[in-house]
Order: sequence, then C-alpha cells, then structure tokens
Amino acid sequence: MDIFMLYVLPALVGVGIGILSGLLGIGGGTVMVPIFRLAFDMSPVMSTATSLFTIIPTSVSGAVSHIRHKTCIPSLGIAAGLGGAITSPLGVWLAQISPAWMIMLAAALIIGWSAFKMLSKAFKMKKASPSAVGSLQATAAVHAETAPDKSIESATASGSPVGPSPSSKLTRKQLLVGAVIGLVAGVASGYVGVGGGFIMVPMMLSLVGISMRQASGTSLIAVMILAIPGVIEQALLGNINYAAGIAIAIGSIPGAVIGARLVRVVPERMLRFIFGCFLLLAAALLVLNEFGILS
Repeated sequence: MDIFMLYVLPALVGVGIGILSGLLGIGGGTVMVPIFRLAFDMSPVMSTATSLFTIIPTSVSGAVSHIRHKTCIPSLGIAAGLGGAITSPLGVWLAQISPAWMIMLAAALIIGWSAFKMLSKAFKMKKASPSAVGSLQATAAVHAETAPDKSIESATASGSPVGPSPSSKLTRKQLLVGAVIGLVAGVASGYVGVGGGFIMVPMMLSLVGISMRQASGTSLIAVMILAIPGVIEQALLGNINYAAGIAIAIGSIPGAVIGARLVRVVPERMLRFIFGCFLLLAAALLVLNEFGILS
C-alpha cells in the first residue's frame, strides 16, 4: 500500500496533469500545488518549489510535441520564456519572505482571475460548425496581408483556430509584448510555484491575437525556459521534495504528449471552458484548505 501511495498513485495523477498541460498550455502547477499541499501535506513553500521542479520535464515533453505538430509559435514562446527567466528568481525570493498563507492566497487569486477571463471569453464565443470554420479560415487568409490583426481577432472571437501560422514571423512589437507577458508570468511562477501558463495563455490570446491552440503550445515553450532559474534557486534553498516531484513527472511526461495531440481535435470554445473550469476548481481548493475547511 505504501508503494502504491508513494509511487503508483502519484504517477497516475501525473498522467492527468500532463494531459492538462499539453492540452491547455500550462506547466501543471495550478494542479500540482494543491495536490502537494493537500495530498502530500507539504508546506506552502515546499509545495510551490516541488511543483516548479516537476513543471520542467512536463513542459518540455508537451512543448516538443507541439513543435512537432506545428501547434505553436516558437519565436513568441522563446521571447516570453526569456522574459520570465529574468523575473522568476524574484518570485522565489518574494515567496521566501512572505507568510505561508499569503503565498496560497496569491495563487488562488491569480488562478481565479485567469479563470474568470477565460470563461467570460468562452461564453461570448459562438459555436461554429466545421463549414463555418473553414469559411472563416479562408476569409482570414484572403485578408491577412491587408488587415492581419483584425482578421485574427474576428476569427478567434467566433471560435475558430485562426491566427498566425507557426511558420509565420511575428512583428517586433508582438515579440516585445510576448517578452513583457513573460516578465509578469515569471514573478508568478517563482512566487506560487506554477509555470505561468495560466497567465500567459489569456494574455497571448488578448494581446498578441493568436488562437487558443497556438497559445497552448507557445506557452509551454515559454514555461520550460522561465521555470529553470526558479528551480535552481529553490534547489539551492533545499525546498524541493525530489521523490514526490519525480513520481508525478513519470506520469506527466507521457500525459503531456497525449494532451498536445488532443489539442488539434478539441474545439477552441471547449478548450476555453475546460481551462476556465479547471482553474476555478484549483483556486477553490486552495482557499478552502487555507481556511481549514478541508482539514
């Protein structure tokens, strides 16, 4: 029973986390932090540190699959990742000097805000039939040269996966916006032990104008870069529970590959609903636990 609880069960949970990671473009920290805190009874600091450690192999696995299937924009992911790598150590430092309850409250608030933005956008989107999606894609392609931003915005508002193709070059302004998004996500990543995808995905959708499918893969590229400095700092501080992190990573790595494949067939509107609902659940669990309701 001890072997099952220590190794088999975490690996099975990791598969689910990996699928969500590859599907939604998150490192999985929004799920792992509550799991490490509630199921493994870790301290808030160790929960966030171990989550950050596990995020790297999970995001690498999902990012490689997204790159292979061309469901991402690598240049934007690298820009956001480098921006986040600069500020993630700052987040780790803030976590070290903050009260334990404040870390979990910050995580819940950030996750809840992201859920609200994601669900509100999903409710505004119309359900598009396959023929309508094809028509929108054709229309966007015709007008891409004269009004690329407008065509992308109108198409994504209706639920189609239209946006810059993975091979297309983004403008310098878009890449700069991506780097700024990474700066914000980096602080959150180091502070609450998440990859930052729950912040980057909504911001990439609204500020850069790419589709949900592209945002998922692009976010994972950024996550695998920006998490590295934070993990190194947490390791030097001795805050990581390697056994628990590796146990979950064993399942999350193949799970992320599965999720990256699913993103090509799951409708855009459904992706947003899944993402939003999962974020709400994670935020609620953290708040309930810190108030002692789940204890």
